[in-house]
Amino acid sequence: MTFPLPRAALPAVAAALTTTPAFAQSTLDRGDTAWMITATVLVLLMIVPGLALFYGGLVRAKNLLSVLTQVTAIVCMVSIVWVVYGYSLAFTGDSGLIGDFSKAFLAGIAPDTLSGSIPEYVFLSFQMTFACITTALIVGGIAERMRFAALLAFAVLWVTFVYFPLAHMVWSENGYLMKLGALDFAGGTVVHINSGIAALVGALMLGKRIGYGRDLLAPHSLPLTMVGGALLWVGWFGFNAGSALQANGTAALAMVNTFVATAAAGLAWMLIEWATKGAPSLLGLISGAIAGLVAVTPAAGLIGPMGAIVLGAIGGAVSLFFCTTVKNALRYDDSLDVFGIHAVAGIVGSIGTGILVSPSLGGVGVEGYDMATQVGKQVVAVAVAVAWCGIISAILYKVVDVVIGLRVSKETEREGLDLAEHTERAYNM
Repeated sequence: MTFPLPRAALPAVAAALTTTPAFAQSTLDRGDTAWMITATVLVLLMIVPGLALFYGGLVRAKNLLSVLTQVTAIVCMVSIVWVVYGYSLAFTGDSGLIGDFSKAFLAGIAPDTLSGSIPEYVFLSFQMTFACITTALIVGGIAERMRFAALLAFAVLWVTFVYFPLAHMVWSENGYLMKLGALDFAGGTVVHINSGIAALVGALMLGKRIGYGRDLLAPHSLPLTMVGGALLWVGWFGFNAGSALQANGTAALAMVNTFVATAAAGLAWMLIEWATKGAPSLLGLISGAIAGLVAVTPAAGLIGPMGAIVLGAIGGAVSLFFCTTVKNALRYDDSLDVFGIHAVAGIVGSIGTGILVSPSLGGVGVEGYDMATQVGKQVVAVAVAVAWCGIISAILYKVVDVVIGLRVSKETEREGLDLAEHTERAYNM
């Protein structure tokens, strides 16, 4: 029986690491196991309550509970789908595009089954949180106007036909992009470009919120957004450092890069906004921090800290440009800027990884490294993620629209989704 290899042990990434490859270990390591259990819980913290509160503060008060419910329900649903067939489709099989059902219902996995130096149950739980947060991130693009039933149906279809195949292509030992040699340490393509493109497609297909561009659709609670953003930053250490799948030097490198890239991006966004608008804002600062977290994700264990600062700053600046200038020019209603932050910073980080992994720039390097060649591979990975997600997401949105209907009625939207769909209020005055 074969078991999924830890991400850091797979061919393209293993060549980049200076530590002993994880697949060389054939026995349980208690330190690695303890760390990965902790990292898994940290990623869950990112979603509930982190992402839920971050999004919840950004919507209007009448839609706060709807967003909290959507994020939490997606986590519950994707978790079940993952153990039934998702894990098997993502991490088994010889195909370059998708796995098989050999581990459906977690067949053949027991408490003493290992994946590298950790129990396979821990590995699959860690990966499960990635599937959950990627799907939940889409909520930010379609917030305040999508029917709850439609969202749940779309989420099941999307995680099945978009997320699982892309995760297999990037992280499975037989995946197309893995064999190509594209680098994605913790999810620049799989998580951030993927969710950002799906959110943009959904925003375009749903149309703008009532009053968009005319009425003030301001966040109702920036303190909630700050709390959620802070929880995202804390949990992201599990996301990035955990992707080493060991308690080792690579995890330490990912940790420091997650610190400094985030700080640089937050400062870049804040200073540009201060210079152009005359005042720094909390929303800008926390948005920049999230952009930095996204930008460093694909590179976290592969580049040096100075490179991470550069990557974070560029990611923050480019995301600000897309969330303001580009969005205002094209007038699409990506409610909470999922595309502008996650897809855009994810693209910056994914391509930037190909440059900054260079040993001459402080990166760990890859065998036979050539910058132009590696950047080319990164561009291919970005293109595959954008095309795969964009085309299939559009089809899935259309299917759900025909069968269920995507958008709530005008009356429901005006009243607010909290009362109309969930018969609850966030605040009772």
